[in-house]
Amino acid sequence: MSTATVTVRNIGGPRLTLGFDRFDRLDLERHQAVHGKLSLPLLDDLVQMCEQVDMRGRGGAGFPFARKLSAVAARVRRAAAAEDALPGEKDRARRPAEDAVVVVNGAEGEPGSAKDKTLLSRAPHLVLDGAQIAASALGTRRIIVAVESDEAARSVRAAIGERRLTARVVRLTERFISGESGAVIRAINGRAPIPPGVKVRASDAGVDGCPTLLSNTETFAQLAVLTSLGTDLYASAGTEDEPGTTLLTVGGTQVVEAPYGTPLKAVLDLCDVKPGPGVLVGGYHGQWLDRAGTARAVLSRKGMKAVGGTVGAGIVLPLPEGTCPLGEAARIASYLAAQSAGQCGPCRLGLPDVVRAMSALADGSGSAEDLRRAAAVGRGRGACGHPDGTARFVLSAVEAFARDIDAHRDDGSCGLPVFGVLPLPVPDGSEGRLAIDWSRCDGHGLCAYLVPELVQLDRHGFPIVLGTDIPVWMERDVQRAVAYCPALALRVVDDLSRTPARRS
Repeated sequence: MSTATVTVRNIGGPRLTLGFDRFDRLDLERHQAVHGKLSLPLLDDLVQMCEQVDMRGRGGAGFPFARKLSAVAARVRRAAAAEDALPGEKDRARRPAEDAVVVVNGAEGEPGSAKDKTLLSRAPHLVLDGAQIAASALGTRRIIVAVESDEAARSVRAAIGERRLTARVVRLTERFISGESGAVIRAINGRAPIPPGVKVRASDAGVDGCPTLLSNTETFAQLAVLTSLGTDLYASAGTEDEPGTTLLTVGGTQVVEAPYGTPLKAVLDLCDVKPGPGVLVGGYHGQWLDRAGTARAVLSRKGMKAVGGTVGAGIVLPLPEGTCPLGEAARIASYLAAQSAGQCGPCRLGLPDVVRAMSALADGSGSAEDLRRAAAVGRGRGACGHPDGTARFVLSAVEAFARDIDAHRDDGSCGLPVFGVLPLPVPDGSEGRLAIDWSRCDGHGLCAYLVPELVQLDRHGFPIVLGTDIPVWMERDVQRAVAYCPALALRVVDDLSRTPARRS
């Protein structure tokens, strides 16, 4: 999505989006005129400022930024002390100092998010200010900006050139899991851009094995604003517990800067959005709010938690009237299952079961209990947070759309079509799904043995195909299943045309 199609609004006055009403992009001269010249506080002062306003990461986890910054600094100090303790100059020369690395995570694998792309494309110097502030405090010049968008990459490279900064841009593959911190580190290190499976703190060993401060785009922009305004002025917006503003992407096409403490309804009214049966907050790893929860929700961690929601990565996706909520949720669950890295049981087998249970709920043949049972498999034991995030999404749909579940169970449907209003990536031609040519299928069952993640057998021994895109990690197994089908009944088809998508 081009940021030219994104509308930017604000409530209570702009900070991160200051100047957006006058300029499509703030070059260095415009940036300094709007935000002032860069100030570089010392590490202890910067940590104290972040603690005073309880600055949290804006990527979804909400981790305290001061703790992350202090952890990287402590790791650098330990490495330097260990190096100094070596007996001679020759031994010290053999062990290079572990310079810290600052990584701006500009990956927005979420189809419904545009806030970070907007910042990188329109206010790249604000983001780079934040990165440079952190790098200076840590005593390093190593800054890396990881991005998925061509537009964002061009803007950041131009900004790096404008300020003659020793930083580099790394392009990432645009996938849902590409923004996970471990996946970003692996991509920068030249490895497969998937979560590592084993939890390793970036502050201990990140880029090139060095202590790494990794946070998302908006967090660094917030750091720059905090340093520019000072703690008192920064805390003049927001609530006492959660000072400042944050960015939201509403409906995938509108970016809103709003102070913490703003009612969610005020944000939706500003965007001229009339929510229907539910609003998804926090993105596709977030939670659904029903009508009552939407009316009471307040934009803050505490306020969202009170109604069963989350701010998460700042994504707000209202579901309009007229589309089937369960069908929409099943559609997204299918997408999430296909986006997994396929490196652990909860993803390989657990997510397909979640999709089957969610689809059965939508067609009236399943139950909420079946979905809860499927979503509980492997809880907390995934190689990353993707299976748990997907489970959270579908389970919140069960709570928010209880009446729709009853209608589907009693009548097989709520009577509404599925319009597909929740945003998904535009197909690039590489996607495909498994399909059965029933005029050929004899029920040998070999496909269910070769690709059990995608195919199960009914009680008569005939295949039931999971209706998801084929995950990248399964393409080779799917090709083998198609080739080995004794009746030549198995096909890979384009989901739109239902014609062969590629030769198998």
